[in-house]
Amino acid sequence: MKSTLPLVALTLLVAALAWRGPFALRVAADESTRDGATSTRLPKGWATGTPRTELRPEFEHLATGGWNDGPRWIVRTDRREGQVGWWETTLPVEGGQTYRFEVRRRIERVTTPRQSCYARVFWQDEKGGTISRDKPVFASYMPGAVPQALPDYPADQDIGDGWTLLANTYTAPKAARQATVQLIFRWAPSAQVEWSGFRFDAVSEKPRRVVRLATVHKVPSEGTTTRDKCELFAPLIAQAAEKKADLIVLPETLTALRGKWDYEAAAEPVPGPATDYFGTLAKQHDLYIVAGLVERDAHLLYNVAVLIGPDAKVVGKYRKVCLPRGEHDTGVQPGKEFPVFQTRFGKVGMMVCYDGFFPEPARELTKNGAEVIAFPVAGCNPLLAKARACENHVYLVSSTYTPVESNWMVSAVFGHDGAILTQATEWGTVAVAEVDLDEPLLWPSMGDFRGEMHRARPEK
Repeated sequence: MKSTLPLVALTLLVAALAWRGPFALRVAADESTRDGATSTRLPKGWATGTPRTELRPEFEHLATGGWNDGPRWIVRTDRREGQVGWWETTLPVEGGQTYRFEVRRRIERVTTPRQSCYARVFWQDEKGGTISRDKPVFASYMPGAVPQALPDYPADQDIGDGWTLLANTYTAPKAARQATVQLIFRWAPSAQVEWSGFRFDAVSEKPRRVVRLATVHKVPSEGTTTRDKCELFAPLIAQAAEKKADLIVLPETLTALRGKWDYEAAAEPVPGPATDYFGTLAKQHDLYIVAGLVERDAHLLYNVAVLIGPDAKVVGKYRKVCLPRGEHDTGVQPGKEFPVFQTRFGKVGMMVCYDGFFPEPARELTKNGAEVIAFPVAGCNPLLAKARACENHVYLVSSTYTPVESNWMVSAVFGHDGAILTQATEWGTVAVAEVDLDEPLLWPSMGDFRGEMHRARPEK
């Protein structure tokens, strides 16, 4: 008991400090409306703010010229570095009610819009004070702790014509009586942002996005041909389908083990015979399959992960970017891109084996929108797999050739906190985990880290 008290006390202190910042900002916003330092009359219900007067940009509100020729909330900076300002409004809410937040932004001369131009929503009591979330933390750290309702950060979506939509649907914590919205502009000298098309409306309950993720623990040592190797996984795919899996991940280069690892013998085009075979199974069982294969493209060979859809077609492929010496010394080529693919349940990215030893592949996939990362992997440090899931708040599904007793890589589904949600512990078995892609992992003192990290992570 003694060992846990300092940790709890420290967490509460950090949480208090984290909340003190927004409180100070709201005071600054109130003061700024009194000092008259705006270039136009404030619209009803809105204030402007800045952390310190010397950082204050210029504000302007215009009734037309915005999204669909609607009103515009403008923030404009001069040549000085470090200016910060925001528009702010506070709206009444009902605890437990679901709300749709939307606002559009249009920018001029902003280098990094995801850092410089963002919105956030604070859930508060009737006096603007701190409240707690409804549910305790179900995670591998501080289980049962109830986090504060720290701000939510609506995500960006390019909608064309120079406009970006920032939107999400939230259920207000039960203790919430008001929501304070801030439209923030920072760290962009000689630039401008226009906010328009703002709405914050009560809507029907947000549907859950439940998906069942499956992994296979199997070494394809039997058989000698590509078809032989593929057929070894047919009964395991059927097992996953019986468990109502939406996505199943197979291991790395599964057609290449022919007494030894022979990439050249296993190489074929994508699409090709192996993807055609798995496409038939994907359609039969109405699910997505990720298969680790060897691709031949003219004279080049690639270690690839291929996503095959329930329509039997190849949705997309990922060429392994980080190559160990055993691959590049034999002439395998590295990939260069981190594509993410839309499925009927969400966005899927892929990485392969040695990619897991480096933070960049998982981070680039997450930056590109991945909600689930499929990870065919011969072997890797499982701590790194946990880190890739945790640092990006994505679900990661690995399928490995490593035996469980080696205490190395596992065939598992990892949650947003890096914890193993399910694991296949016996050879020739399947494990399935059900997750909700829209359920955030709320950390004490940080809130929904996935939403906030996009605004804070470094550009390089």
